[in-house]
Amino acid sequence: MTTVLALETSCDETAVAILRAGDDRSQELLASEIASQVAAHEKFGGIVPEIASRNHLIYAPQLLGRAVTAARIDFSEADAFAATSGPGLASSLMIGASIAKGLAIGFGKTYLAINHLEGHLLSPFFHGADGGEQIKPNVSLIVSGGHTMSVLVRGLTEYQLIGRTLDDAAGEAFDKVAKMLGLGYPGGPEIEKRARVGDSNRFDLPRSMRDSENFSFSGLKTAVRYLLPKIEERRLTQAPYKLDERVLADLCASFQQAIIDVLVTKTIAAAQKHHVDLVTVSGGVSCNQELRRQLGEACRRAGFDLKTAESWLCTDNAAMIAFAALLRLQAGFQSKLTEEIDPNLALVT
Repeated sequence: MTTVLALETSCDETAVAILRAGDDRSQELLASEIASQVAAHEKFGGIVPEIASRNHLIYAPQLLGRAVTAARIDFSEADAFAATSGPGLASSLMIGASIAKGLAIGFGKTYLAINHLEGHLLSPFFHGADGGEQIKPNVSLIVSGGHTMSVLVRGLTEYQLIGRTLDDAAGEAFDKVAKMLGLGYPGGPEIEKRARVGDSNRFDLPRSMRDSENFSFSGLKTAVRYLLPKIEERRLTQAPYKLDERVLADLCASFQQAIIDVLVTKTIAAAQKHHVDLVTVSGGVSCNQELRRQLGEACRRAGFDLKTAESWLCTDNAAMIAFAALLRLQAGFQSKLTEEIDPNLALVT
């Protein structure tokens, strides 16, 4: 058996997971603990790095204790300790990586530095308590608060970047527009909730970079910004705007549909260009049920299978980091203890 203990502290979620693989390559998630910081950052409308890192220092030791208790193991029984090494907030990444390195040194075990994006990329192949499955060639859409990209996956560590956002990520656009509208944080779920009862055709919003494999959502965000005072007949400086509930629902639906159209169209085009049979999607924004529905329909029409990460794996968590670490460990990879964190770490160089 092989057991991996992993930490995820790339942004504002503190998480610890323990994953075990049997000699037959079967996998069992022994523990997955997460401490959310949403309430701590909500009043600021975004992540405050100093608050995030301070809370990681408080939560990480607690979660480690809970994880080993739930898994009924001792730290010495882990074969490797892993942590997210980037991309993310430097002050947050440093805490998880330092703890994992310390455990690896203290118990004389392997250390694995894991790319947060690889964790998302591989998460659709992980199945909670039942472990995971073999990585198959696919076009992967990673869509979250900090990242929007499409990647051609040929196998473990064989990744080719197809397209990426050149400005705001999709999740970032959701958050910023939600803030304009006076909605809560994070913005994605708030907009999605109102979009369910809205008319997505009411407001004509832009779909940028139609002829490119890259993404751009800054123009869409700006279009909403300039539309708001016209709707309310107020000065632009009076945001956040308090719209009529009907208008608010229609605007949320129109904005959400503009993002979905871009994500679905570009993902299907990439899958067709690269001749794969499988499309995968992961990251926090992939929790959006309308995105999943429309991407699923588009894949069926185009003849592709669609594999999505389970909802609890889409937001930041340590289970996906443990899964990526386990696959790398089984493939013979390990990291040097001198390896530094990299807030700007790329998935593909």
